[in-house]
Amino acid sequence: MPILEIVAAAADEAEAAADWYEHEQPGLGRQFRESLNAGLELLEDGLVSGSPMPGHLGRKGVRRLVLRRFPYDIVFLGSSRRIIVLAFAHHARRPGYWRSRMKR
Repeated sequence: MPILEIVAAAADEAEAAADWYEHEQPGLGRQFRESLNAGLELLEDGLVSGSPMPGHLGRKGVRRLVLRRFPYDIVFLGSSRRIIVLAFAHHARRPGYWRSRMKR
C-alpha cells in the first residue's frame, strides 16, 4: 500500500471547502469530507488510478480523481510507493493554480 501524503495547501483548501459547504447547509460539510476520504481510500487501496491531467501535466504524471457528488478533483502524483495529493481542486477554479506545489 502506498504512503499517502497531502500537501499542506491542499489540506487547507479541503478544510475551507468543507467549512463553506457546512455554512451553506448543515451536514453538507461532513458529507464533503466523507466524499474526499472515500476518494483517498480508493487511491490508497489501489482500487482506482485516476485519469491523467490533460496536456503536459498528464505527461509529467499528474492524475486526477473526479468526485461524483461535488465539483472537485483530487489532483495527485502517484506511484506504487507514494501518492502525493497536490490539490482538492474545484472545477470552476483557475486551472493549474496548484502547479507550484509540484516543485516541493
